[in-house]
Amino acid sequence: MRAEGFAGWDPYDALRSPLFRLPVLGSSRFARFGAQQVVRRLPVNLRPLLGIRKGVNPVTLGLVLEGYAALGEERLRGEAASLVEQLRALATPGFSGACWGYDFPWQSRSTLIPAYSPTVVATAFVTNGLFAAYERFGFDEAFELCESATAFVLRDLNRTAGPDGTFCWSYSPLDTQSVLNATAKGSRLCAQVCSVNGDRELAEAARASVRYVAAHQRADGAWPYAVADSRTWVDNFHTGYVLDALDEWRSRTGEDVVDGVLDRGWRYYRANLFEPDGVPRYYDDRLHPIDATACGQALMTLSRFGDRQTALDLARWVVDHLQRSDGAFRYRLYRFGRNSIPYMRWSTAWIFAGLTRVLRGDP
Repeated sequence: MRAEGFAGWDPYDALRSPLFRLPVLGSSRFARFGAQQVVRRLPVNLRPLLGIRKGVNPVTLGLVLEGYAALGEERLRGEAASLVEQLRALATPGFSGACWGYDFPWQSRSTLIPAYSPTVVATAFVTNGLFAAYERFGFDEAFELCESATAFVLRDLNRTAGPDGTFCWSYSPLDTQSVLNATAKGSRLCAQVCSVNGDRELAEAARASVRYVAAHQRADGAWPYAVADSRTWVDNFHTGYVLDALDEWRSRTGEDVVDGVLDRGWRYYRANLFEPDGVPRYYDDRLHPIDATACGQALMTLSRFGDRQTALDLARWVVDHLQRSDGAFRYRLYRFGRNSIPYMRWSTAWIFAGLTRVLRGDP
């Protein structure tokens, strides 16, 4: 990652191609979405032919910063400080507070998200790394960025009301989606900042949004990806995101509102989203594709919830089966074949952050 200056390709960066500046391709939602899916799924990397350049994704820097904080080594202080400054420079202007988006445009099923258009997901991954750097290295400027980012969450995101005063934050200022892992990440950020500055508005917003996520847990302990649309699947890494975010909210607030929810969610996650040997399934009903982000996030979630032996076994498996000879990590393994393209954010940075959590040996 250092040798590349933390720049790399991403599974979803197809629209960075100059071809999508042409009127016909650039104006068609179906062309954009279709091209994005084809480029993502092909095991051959067409990006150089399509003129797609490597880029520095703010989420990559947030994950690396989280990993440096987990290692906690004083020799990393200078590099960690540099990452904080890079993240400050990459923040998207024009919103109520600091916020971040991906460094490329991407097409969701319904919306074209311009490059650097902020989302709560990207912002929360970045701020999670910044908050870890604040706690581990004492960087006040990292906390200031986190504190500023809460204004983006509170003021710029839309809200969908739920039962009994709960609500769900939108994925971005451009939509009204109810995506549970995204809302849980916003709750986590508010709770982290409130644990330092005591802001009551943050505390109340975090509690109400956490209760929304809790209210939409299935009876068996699983969480669907989204509420009120067709995306009801249950997958490994989004479940890990929810578990980690709710547990962090609990640890920052000291409240027991989600104790039972977390227990049911953890038991479902562990029983249904892993093979007997500890390899993460992609969905709760099938193994393949074995995905790099699912592996990296699993290392984090298993470590957080105390399943250290499984985390160690998975770490060894990941190095043996996903790491390339150049140090980067493959994207996916399929039932027949593999995709070895070295995606910086999706694969290498995520697994790096997960491995550092296992090495540290605690949440």
